[in-house]
Amino acid sequence: MKAIILAGGIGVRLRPFTFSIPKPLLPIGEKPILQIIIERLKKFGFSEFVMAIGYKSKMVQTYFGDGSELGVCIHYLVEEKPSGTAGSLSQLREQFKFGKEESFLLMNGDILTKVNFGKMIEYHTKKNMEITVGVKNIREQKQYGVINIKNGMIQKITEKPFSTQAVSTGIYVIKSSVLNEIPPDTFLSMPSLINSLIAKKRSVGAYNIKEFWLGMEGMQHFENIYNNKDIRNKLITK
Repeated sequence: MKAIILAGGIGVRLRPFTFSIPKPLLPIGEKPILQIIIERLKKFGFSEFVMAIGYKSKMVQTYFGDGSELGVCIHYLVEEKPSGTAGSLSQLREQFKFGKEESFLLMNGDILTKVNFGKMIEYHTKKNMEITVGVKNIREQKQYGVINIKNGMIQKITEKPFSTQAVSTGIYVIKSSVLNEIPPDTFLSMPSLINSLIAKKRSVGAYNIKEFWLGMEGMQHFENIYNNKDIRNKLITK
């Protein structure tokens, strides 16, 4: 199974660091995020990778080359202009051959996780899904007191309550048939693609990720990792 890693984003929320370095190459300890991802996936038998790159693509290509130093094979899809998290996959259909029932893993290149990819793929195959979305239950505290109102009368005030919601982790297992749903040269996000498949009654499932997961969206996420030595060591240990 191929692993497709989306690593072409500009990383606006991590400026000024990303003015000179693309976000997937920002280090966690002594390794960039992308290397940690590749080494994690390699543990689950992944040996062929496709990196969708755009912003400062030469730096990514120079750092990883063909992947031989990491014991894997790396191909590149270079975007001339941003095409969204799903739009870049149209090039995948053009450049690689897939079997009718073949699936591939897709994930964002800014994710740190200890998810068991083997179990996620097994779930996807067993349920015969066209897309399996990795989801994570996130517990967050609201910024304000929440008021319950009925017929104009306040029933209860709850000060800054917690709520739990399932969020997309940016990790997907996708059957190759989905590639036919992606038009060429069109900006398309994964949520838009998934919603269009759901509207067509196609099979889109959720896999609950219970293990550690963190999308490195902003500086606070890097601070969380650097301030937690135990998590950092687990992530960067082979």
